[in-house]
Amino acid sequence: MFLAKVIGSVVSTQKDPRFSGMKLLLIQPYINKEGVLVTSGSSVVAVDSVGAGAGECVLFTQGSSARLTDTTKDKPVDAVIVGIVDSVEVDGKRVEKP
Repeated sequence: MFLAKVIGSVVSTQKDPRFSGMKLLLIQPYINKEGVLVTSGSSVVAVDSVGAGAGECVLFTQGSSARLTDTTKDKPVDAVIVGIVDSVEVDGKRVEKP
């Protein structure tokens, strides 16, 4: 699992029918640099299974694990948001989310 910031949404009118009704979000993964979360610079499109919104810090998974949620089971998904993060601690210290 990975941490990321929701930076936008993706709208696709033509898509695989198995994606019907799914919300797609653009997320930017965080990396831990000297106890501080910083965005990695890359972005990923992920299915939202928890109702996340713009600017939120989320927990996401990729690969075969992304197809194990109730929302994404047996669907062609490579990334899914599985949680909205309230706080992060590194070495016993609370890390502010950028």
